[in-house]
Amino acid sequence: MKKYIFSALAVAAMMASCNNASPKMDDQPAAASSEGLKIAYVEVDSLMTQYDFAKDYSVTLQKKSNNARNTLTQKGNALQAAMNNFQQKINNNGFQSREQAASVQNAIQRQQNDLQELQARLENELATETAKFNEALRDSLQNFLKDYNADKKFDLILSKAGDNILLGASRLDITQDVINGLNKRYKPAKKSEASSEDKKTEDKK
Repeated sequence: MKKYIFSALAVAAMMASCNNASPKMDDQPAAASSEGLKIAYVEVDSLMTQYDFAKDYSVTLQKKSNNARNTLTQKGNALQAAMNNFQQKINNNGFQSREQAASVQNAIQRQQNDLQELQARLENELATETAKFNEALRDSLQNFLKDYNADKKFDLILSKAGDNILLGASRLDITQDVINGLNKRYKPAKKSEASSEDKKTEDKK
């Protein structure tokens, strides 16, 4: 039988190397280049592991992923048991007629189809939630940088992810300054609201 594996959409990667320390504000953020063009960059990996909003949402996404995986595993095990029982009866001539065997086989097929539909629905829900998070993260970052840059007057602020920027002077790195500013603005959702959302998710299953 096909094993149903739920994709977590790389949520685990977002949770890796999470730094719970509260960093201090940089005394001297990025300076102007020798050409007069003010450029700065923000480390995306650090932002994802130190921005409280990203950390909180990562926990939520991971919980949704785990719940979905557990649900699929339980239903997959039930399907496998039904298939094993059916095969055992076939081998031992346990059905009174071909019609009875066909009826059980059709029921198993419907059970398998339901499981496939459930898997697709849960994966789509997680993908939608992840897209919602990405949009909220982008909006919060852009809104903060708009205010932040009113005084800093940078001509260009880049995002550094992996090796998309091969080399950059540390004086151009405003990551910690941005993270501290974002965390200062961040207002976490109430736990009661989060619990209510989790209950809604459970009720859908």
